[in-house]
Amino acid sequence: MRCFRSLSSVLIIMFLWVTPVMAASADLTKVQNFIQNIIQVLVTLAGLLAAGFFVMGGIGYITSSGNPEHLDKSKRTIIFSALGLAIAIGAFVLSNIIAEIATTAFGK
Repeated sequence: MRCFRSLSSVLIIMFLWVTPVMAASADLTKVQNFIQNIIQVLVTLAGLLAAGFFVMGGIGYITSSGNPEHLDKSKRTIIFSALGLAIAIGAFVLSNIIAEIATTAFGK
C-alpha cells in the first residue's frame, strides 16, 4: 500500500511537470488527401476482390455441367460481385464529389 502511494505521488508529479504539447494548426488539405488515399486503396482492394469473384463465378458457370444448383450459385456470385464493384465505384465517385464541394466551400 505504501509503495502504491509513493508510485502514485511520483506519477502525479510527473504529469504536473510535463509541459502540454500544443496541436499544430489544422491543415485541411492533408486530412483530405489522407482520407482520399484511404478510400482509393479500399476501392482498389474491392476491385481486386470483385475480379477474383468474377473469375470464381465464371469458372463455376463453365464447370457447372448443367447442374442447376451449381449454375444458380455461380450466377449469384457474378451478380453480387458486380453489385459490390458498383457500390465501391459509387462510393469512390461520391467521395470525390464531396471532397470537391468541401474544397470549394472551405477554400484551399
